[in-house]
Amino acid sequence: MKRNIVIATLTAAALATGGTVAAFAAGDDEATATQRQTNTSAQAATDRDDADDDATEDRTAVRGADVTAAEAIAAALKHTPGTAVSADLDDDGADAWKVSVVKGDGTEYDVRIAPDSGKVLGAQRDTDDDQDGDDRAELAAVKGAKTDAREAALAAAHKGTVTEVGIDDDNGTVAWSAETVKGTGHGEWNIALDTGKVTQDRDDDGDDA
Repeated sequence: MKRNIVIATLTAAALATGGTVAAFAAGDDEATATQRQTNTSAQAATDRDDADDDATEDRTAVRGADVTAAEAIAAALKHTPGTAVSADLDDDGADAWKVSVVKGDGTEYDVRIAPDSGKVLGAQRDTDDDQDGDDRAELAAVKGAKTDAREAALAAAHKGTVTEVGIDDDNGTVAWSAETVKGTGHGEWNIALDTGKVTQDRDDDGDDA
């Protein structure tokens, strides 16, 4: 009889201990899940803040720009013939359009265009540019495309003032990517290489421009 009582007591103690461990484990899982949710929310808030800052900088930059992205690209190509792969309204103090042009021999040049007059301010070879396989594939796709950088900028201009246009590989599909501002809104768009059709970037969760 005493033996049965001892066994029962030990079993109860084991169950109680296991229950405590299970409770702690459940608590740890809940704490981990809560921490993950907090981290995700914090990252999302940071991303939104960064997007808002970028949009504010873009709106500030375009106020003094009379030259459009398409016009800047045309001026850059006239000065440095080749394939334009991007154009960006520089807002870091340079106060110029920066157009990247790849020449026939594969060398890349950054051509700076005055945003008020369209005058070429200078062209400098990009010696730091090391094109990998993806870069070369994107360049090949753009060279054979029906829609070039200037035409992509013109297409995106229907959505607002273009502040940036460049090549983008979206899940294996190469397309032009453009950013626009309109009023207080900011938009990101994809422009098809073959048709020039403009669609909203699926990763853009900001205000449409």
